[in-house]
Parts: sequence; C-alpha cells; structure tokens
Amino acid sequence: MSNELFTTKATAKGGRDGHVKSEDGVIDLNIVMPTENSNETGTNPEQLFAAAYSSCYDGALNLVAKQKNKKIDTVTTAEVSFLKEGESGFKIAVKLVSEFNGVAQDEAEELMKEAHQVCPYSKATRGNVDVELEAKSNES
Repeated sequence: MSNELFTTKATAKGGRDGHVKSEDGVIDLNIVMPTENSNETGTNPEQLFAAAYSSCYDGALNLVAKQKNKKIDTVTTAEVSFLKEGESGFKIAVKLVSEFNGVAQDEAEELMKEAHQVCPYSKATRGNVDVELEAKSNES
C-alpha cells in the first residue's frame, strides 16, 4: 500500500481553447491550440506534460546516480509529440533526451534505463505511451 505524500489540484475550463489554473495560482495559463496560425498566447497540454515529465525524470536520474555513488550533472528535455492514430484517435509519444556531465556514454545510457524504471511519470505512461530514451554524455 502506498503512503500519500501530497496531493495537488489544477482545474481546466474550455479544453484546448480555455484556461488552466492550479489551486495555489502558480499555474494560471491560457490553453491554445499549438498551430502556426494561432495569434493567441498560451500553452497546451503537451507543453505542460513535457515540463512535468522532464523535471520528474531528471529527478529520478539524479536519485539513481546518487544511489550508485555517481556524481552527475544533467539536463533533461522531454519532446512530446501529439500524434493522429487511425481515423478517430490521437495519442502522444515522448522522447527523453538527457545530457550528462560526470559519466561516460555507456554509464549515462544505463542510468537512463534505470531511471525509467523508477520515475513516476515513466511508470504511469508505461504500456500507453511510446517513450524513447537518448543519453548524451559530455565525457570522453
């Protein structure tokens, strides 16, 4: 059984042409369609998901490295794609790209695989979202 550490809330109104706000007001954003012709300023669900997933995954990377007594410095980017699937469906895909200082390429790749097993967002999307991992080590 899991022990709840915290709960947060965000409320959306108007879907992909609306507004989203967190209960504490830190997130208070217009939601707009991510099209080239859009004159409106705002974000979209995929950007919000990319921000959340990249920060959670980068935290998991650093946790795994710490458990292995590895000192790393990482920057993780989540590239979230919105895909049309069949005639009436849509889905998302994610590419996680992590840049590493402190470990060689093979170690960076292994840390990414292990972090993918412990990251809560990776667990939540497993089997539902295609996730590609790409490590880039700055060590020779």
